[in-house]
Amino acid sequence: MLICRVIGHVWATKKEEALSGQKLMVVQEECTNEKNGATFVAADSVGAGIGEQVLVVTGSTARRALGTDTLPIDSAIVGIIDEIEVAQAQSRQANAAAPS
Repeated sequence: MLICRVIGHVWATKKEEALSGQKLMVVQEECTNEKNGATFVAADSVGAGIGEQVLVVTGSTARRALGTDTLPIDSAIVGIIDEIEVAQAQSRQANAAAPS
């Protein structure tokens, strides 16, 4: 699983028929060793909104999370993070304002 932040929506009037009804969001990976995490599109199965920190799965796990192995997706939002606790002395609110 990846920890990401939702940074936008994707609207596509023409798309693969199997994607009809799928909410597509732009997410950026957080909690990486790199300065800027990867930005990619993920199908949203939990109703996430822009600015929220989310859990994302990739590959065949993403297709299974949406209930089928036939969807043409490779990433899916499967959870909205409320809080992350890294160590007993360190914790933070996950949905604090996104950095500028």
